[in-house]
Amino acid sequence: MHQEPLLEIYGVCNLSVVPVKIEPSDKSEIGTQLLFGELFTILNKSQDGKWVYIEIVQDQYKGWIDSKQYEPVSKEYFTEFQKLQWPVCKDVMGVIQGNGKYFPILMGSTLPFYNNGTVIIGKNILRFDGEAQFINHTPDLKFLERTAKFYLSAPYLWGGKSHFGIDCSGFTQQVMRFCGKQLPRDAYQQAECGFKKPYSERLPGDLAFFHNAHGTVVHVGILLDQNLIIHASGEVRIDALDENGIFNKEKNTYTHKLSSINQIF
Repeated sequence: MHQEPLLEIYGVCNLSVVPVKIEPSDKSEIGTQLLFGELFTILNKSQDGKWVYIEIVQDQYKGWIDSKQYEPVSKEYFTEFQKLQWPVCKDVMGVIQGNGKYFPILMGSTLPFYNNGTVIIGKNILRFDGEAQFINHTPDLKFLERTAKFYLSAPYLWGGKSHFGIDCSGFTQQVMRFCGKQLPRDAYQQAECGFKKPYSERLPGDLAFFHNAHGTVVHVGILLDQNLIIHASGEVRIDALDENGIFNKEKNTYTHKLSSINQIF
């Protein structure tokens, strides 16, 4: 691919949610999403300048975003951003306003340089209307369960990670992030985190992984107790779990075949 000189090498998401594509095309599938306040490095640009290839700082996921959907930031901003952990939006929706703009942001969005209700995006000081919450690095199971259940009925969306569309690994990544654990983006990557344990030793808060007919991990969920799992399948829902996998009582069938149980905490 022809490479254009990179005049900007750092960026931050300045919109509610931005799709991160597998290929530099509007028709490409979404690999993940950027939520407001997420930081990234710019690795490349498309020849026509319409797309930039990025690596998200939070989980090192790489993909393409529209060149009109981010705010370039300086090296100084990029460096200072990473020195501290900033709070996130706790509400299903908060509001950002300033510079003639007024728009919602979603639960889990980062609030860079948060100070008494203001955030800084690039050179812009904006006001945040909502509840800010710092990441809980000493979570208990009640906090994890409460956070996970807050996503109940969120519709399934491949590559999504918000209440308005989320996939299985986006769900576990977001919930675990609130609990102070940063996971990779995809289920097969998350399956390498923590340590595997026998099914008989499973505990609430463990992650359960599921594989397809080829043995590839394709699904993940969070154990609420030894026999219940919360996961994104059609929507974020709670189903029964046993040694065979996830049993959907409404369909009276197993929908996912158990691969492993991993303890993350």
